[in-house]
Amino acid sequence: MQTVKPECGLCERSWGYARMEHATDLASSDKLGAMNLSLFENAGSSATVAPATEIQIWCDGACSGNPGLGGWGAIVEENGTRRELSGGRTQTTNNQMELQGLIEALQSTAPGTRVHVVTDSEYVTKGITQWLRGWIRNGWKTASKQPVKNREQWQLLHELLQERPHKIEWVRGHNGHAENERCDELARAAIQNLRKRG
Repeated sequence: MQTVKPECGLCERSWGYARMEHATDLASSDKLGAMNLSLFENAGSSATVAPATEIQIWCDGACSGNPGLGGWGAIVEENGTRRELSGGRTQTTNNQMELQGLIEALQSTAPGTRVHVVTDSEYVTKGITQWLRGWIRNGWKTASKQPVKNREQWQLLHELLQERPHKIEWVRGHNGHAENERCDELARAAIQNLRKRG
């Protein structure tokens, strides 16, 4: 696997307590599939500071209409025990639900917990690994000087990730990945529940 330094400059630079071990070229979905971004090591040190236990998180979001009724779903696995989480909003977007799924899952874990996040969202994956540092540096403006969309969610997500050593893994959606498919089911069930409420 060829590794390249992303334009955002995250690779091998300190981000709070952690550093990026390596990053693949995120220009295409195929290369996203090979990505394994680790923030488990202490900045400037090879000593591991995270707890031995790693919590696994799978998350997904869905929207009926964009914007429209939306739902999110997540699975949180700790010490062999799984919890399923889900929820929704009446007027939202797919990207907002993708973010909310991860936010809700992280909020269900204790600060300092080491987490391995698996998502099919390129928006979430690239936001965390490529764009976030630049947005913060630019006062929550994009490279084209436009306000960052979903800023409040991104700010909260950043805070949650800063408190938890983390690894972000992208998988292709609707491709037979059992946990990803289950999260999609949870998100769509949340949408149906909103419809039933009227």
